[in-house]
Amino acid sequence: MMEFIATEHQHRRFNPMTGQWILVSPHRMKRPWSGQNEPPQKTNLEEFDPTNPLCPGVTRQNGQKNPQYESTFVFTNDFPALLEDVPIPPESDDPLFQTGGARGTCRVMCFHPKSNKTLPVMTPKEIRCIIDTWIKEFQELSKKYIWVQIFENKGASMGCSNSHPHCQIWSCSFLPSEPQAKDKRFREYYEIHGRTMLNDYVRKELMNKERIVIENPDWLVVVPFWACYPFETMIIACDSKIKRFNDLSQVHINNLAITIKELTTKYDNLFNCSFPYSMGFHGAPTGDLMDKDFSHWTFHAIYYPPLLRSSSVRKFMVGFELLCQPQRDLTPEQAAEKLRNSSGKHHYTDHI
Repeated sequence: MMEFIATEHQHRRFNPMTGQWILVSPHRMKRPWSGQNEPPQKTNLEEFDPTNPLCPGVTRQNGQKNPQYESTFVFTNDFPALLEDVPIPPESDDPLFQTGGARGTCRVMCFHPKSNKTLPVMTPKEIRCIIDTWIKEFQELSKKYIWVQIFENKGASMGCSNSHPHCQIWSCSFLPSEPQAKDKRFREYYEIHGRTMLNDYVRKELMNKERIVIENPDWLVVVPFWACYPFETMIIACDSKIKRFNDLSQVHINNLAITIKELTTKYDNLFNCSFPYSMGFHGAPTGDLMDKDFSHWTFHAIYYPPLLRSSSVRKFMVGFELLCQPQRDLTPEQAAEKLRNSSGKHHYTDHI
């Protein structure tokens, strides 16, 4: 009987955080590519664009003028998906037509006054300022809302319509589907094993070393065993007592800034481009749930980059992925090796 080789033979992998299976088809990397080629994101941006609504001193479409900010700048989204004061839909007894209330607020956070200063070309000190602002916003919003989602969409291929470095902060009166699934799976694991799922996972990844990209005393960056996107990564807190953003010490914050810079630099260097991704942080629920026991949670971040083979070839989640289950070509171990070997010194910094 033929011997199974993970880098050559198709197989499935289980994601214990969500309960989903991933199909891995590494032999597909050998096929010729004749699909869509994406234009690489520009790296030669100007420091300031007077027509960009996120730049300092520019008047946005709603007539409000941005301050001449010198570090981070946060404002309520001019076109939010969630509003605070809206009516609640009526309840229904019909199991096929259910609705629920949804209130919240959406904020935009500019990382830096200069449009050409993405995270990988910032200093750790500048990234530290961003993390400090994330924590400040989280502390305020988590008092009122059950879920505070901080996320960054980088690059046009991930739906980002503005090239100025920024993220968004959406706060919800409800627990969204992905955090809800994780909360259930984390709790079940903790009740059975008496330990958190992700800290057990960190311990085992440190033992086998196959999927580690970056390692320091406070944070582990891995391409997860169950990764869906080609170069997907997770930043996981090594300390199981860290459940949310506001649990971070000054040392944790400093090392997180260094970790984010190193990871995003490796991404940019992988295909010599401004690497697109969607990323976000997940921690224990907040608001009215803050006082409940969330010993089963571990604070972590997820990066979902779409690029597959080069700066112009991306992974599309279509067909089988939409109708059946996620599928990937490159194995997580192969992806981790490529990222691990990618330089920590940025390939293109003469434009800043």
